[in-house]
Amino acid sequence: MNKRPAVAAATTLVVALTLAACSHSGDSAASTGSSAASGTTVSHIHGLGLDPADQRLYVATHEGIYTPDTKGDPALVGDSKDDFMGFTVAGDKTFYASGHPTSGGNKGLIKSTDAGETWKSLSLSGESDFHALESAHGTVYGYDSTNGVVRTTKDGVSWKDGARLEALDIAVSPTDSRVVLASTAEGVARSSDGGKTFAQGNEPSIAFLSWTAKDGLYGIDTSGGLNRSTDGGTTWKKVSTVPGGRPQALTAVGAEHVLAATQAGVFESKDGGKTFKKRLAVASSGGH
Repeated sequence: MNKRPAVAAATTLVVALTLAACSHSGDSAASTGSSAASGTTVSHIHGLGLDPADQRLYVATHEGIYTPDTKGDPALVGDSKDDFMGFTVAGDKTFYASGHPTSGGNKGLIKSTDAGETWKSLSLSGESDFHALESAHGTVYGYDSTNGVVRTTKDGVSWKDGARLEALDIAVSPTDSRVVLASTAEGVARSSDGGKTFAQGNEPSIAFLSWTAKDGLYGIDTSGGLNRSTDGGTTWKKVSTVPGGRPQALTAVGAEHVLAATQAGVFESKDGGKTFKKRLAVASSGGH
């Protein structure tokens, strides 16, 4: 067996895992744009979503949740400047998240029903840091990076533990609650039992995954290359390269509608990733 591809994949995933742990560097392109002009500094993006209630963009970062103001500059939502890691929009004004309070520790699973203005702790406070969260089929799926395990919950309180693995991101089939994908050192790993077990990953090496429509599964690699699969991850095709350098987050809103965050900001595509328009500029402020 040739071990070189696996070694290369592991190396790229290590880079991505470093990004997820809030390690980031300055980027000349990232220091320009509306956020720099307004004086707002967002050092790292961990999650993206559009509220279906009004299609407003929400960006989970190392310093709180932000949304574009009337000028397109990042405006803080609510008064929390905690580190939001895992983040997902579950419905109208309804978000789930995880991360770290400014005082340190882990948030576990938290929920907002007013579009991020206020948050309620649901479970695992102090115990778990979910670096990936997905809401689908009446279930919250999470990758608990503290314990290296995939977990699921119906009510946000009682959890079922699934497979233990080293992963950066997860994605859930929009049509089959049993199918869960995870980005690993070996490539994209697949579960057919709701995350209880995973087959060994296969290339390509993907950093972030998102799957909202049956034929709209997207993955972004550590160089910003956007890949798409229309067969549930069996085969992939590179569509384009997202502008702005290394990726930080990815959310597929629909089959042709994609949001991606890189070092330079948040970009949106409405043609399946062929072209992108900047939705929000950000400025890097150094490592944490």
